[in-house]
Amino acid sequence: MKNNIVKIILFGVAATSVLSSCDRELVQVSSTQVASATAFTSSANFTQAINGAYTAIKGSGYFSTDTGNQLILPDLTTDNLILNPEGRQSNGLAYNWGFSNDNGSVTGLFNQAYFVISRANLPLLYLNNLPADAFRNNIEGQARAVRAAAHFDLVRAYCKIPTQSSDAKASLGIAYISAFAPDDNTATRNLTVDQVYLKIIDDLKFAAANITDNPTDKSKFNKAAVNGLLSRVYLYYGDYPNAILYGNLCIAASPSVGSISNFSSVWSSNNTDGVLLKILNSVNEAISTGVAYQQFATATGGNIRSEYVVPKSLNDLFAANDIRKSAYIRTSTYVSGSTNVVRNNVIKYAVNTGGATALNVIEPKYLRTAEVYLNVAEAAARTGTNDALANSLLNTLKAQRYSGYVPVTLTGAALLNEILLQRRLELAFENDRFFTLKRLGLPMQRTGEGANIDGTGIPATVQLIAPSNTKWQWPIPISAININPKIVQNPGY
Repeated sequence: MKNNIVKIILFGVAATSVLSSCDRELVQVSSTQVASATAFTSSANFTQAINGAYTAIKGSGYFSTDTGNQLILPDLTTDNLILNPEGRQSNGLAYNWGFSNDNGSVTGLFNQAYFVISRANLPLLYLNNLPADAFRNNIEGQARAVRAAAHFDLVRAYCKIPTQSSDAKASLGIAYISAFAPDDNTATRNLTVDQVYLKIIDDLKFAAANITDNPTDKSKFNKAAVNGLLSRVYLYYGDYPNAILYGNLCIAASPSVGSISNFSSVWSSNNTDGVLLKILNSVNEAISTGVAYQQFATATGGNIRSEYVVPKSLNDLFAANDIRKSAYIRTSTYVSGSTNVVRNNVIKYAVNTGGATALNVIEPKYLRTAEVYLNVAEAAARTGTNDALANSLLNTLKAQRYSGYVPVTLTGAALLNEILLQRRLELAFENDRFFTLKRLGLPMQRTGEGANIDGTGIPATVQLIAPSNTKWQWPIPISAININPKIVQNPGY
């Protein structure tokens, strides 16, 4: 067993990674040795390289540690979370929109996502070492799917979203890195947002056509997951017919949104009902993905010390018969010395009893079928001609979330508002709220609440962010610009 340390400088990003898990070990060479093809002489080498790309998604700035963890940042910057006075004040500057080019909360994703892209591009460099067959097509499809996903996460965070404003598609994009070139520090932001989205779509369509389908393996992209991600991308792009088309392809292949009887165990065990893609997190790896939310929870209780808590207004939106309320939130008392306070704590990433893992060691869900239902329902409602489809999907989802649910038929604004409400509830604390507000061109409006369960307490300093505020586009890290001055900083920083 070896620990393999790889330093990759890509697009002005320096990243170091250590792999030590037996099933994920990727024997890589340094950037100065990578011209040698000896590391990619067997199918196993290529499989390990793809595993390495997925593993990098658990890196700091993506789905682990405190600062910049994407499982929490798009919620703590909105009306979904309140800073807990008893916590460690992690991501405190970002909570009040104190975004800057050296604030890791909003720059960490830039570094790590390009590292993921680098890893995805590495096996493509040696693709000709493989015979032209289904295995080779699958490797290329997997690499391009991961590459597209990481670019999408970058472009929605650091650039305008096409539906955000009328000028968004023509605005400043990001560099789309489609080849492994670790020593190239000349990349520029020469693409528009529109051009970046088209490249993402091209990669995903290739993946959908070439990946060897394995519907039972949720740890890698299969055809359903790729089509599901296409529905997300097309929804952000404002192409509602294609959001419906690819979403329906996903739903046909993987129709379960997670049954009401299984839903809680999707978060507290390794149950994959309704999961399209998850990021593996083994006992040996033990990456702490949930630590940004809280410490000291147990499977059924615990003296929970939260970093951020659920405001009363959001907690009240979860009805008593909504299974998501108990799956996502635990109201409990935190005691420390003279401190004795009751908080609404997020436990979505607290405990995995199925894997015998430590606290906060959870497998992040990158994409779930429930989101695809909501993507298609919203797209259908926005076309104004397919309310029947939107209602059908909405009722199917709600029947697996509310006990005793009775289907309803909605139209017009009432239908769209219900879809957006269910999106907020379903994807709460799951890397969505900030981006939904952003893509819809809505303000970030907090309620003036504090951390107490009755809504009292110290409110956030920043209560309102207008849709026109330039901080909806996160800053490019100053470290990247220092290495490659050709990178243009976003306006306002």
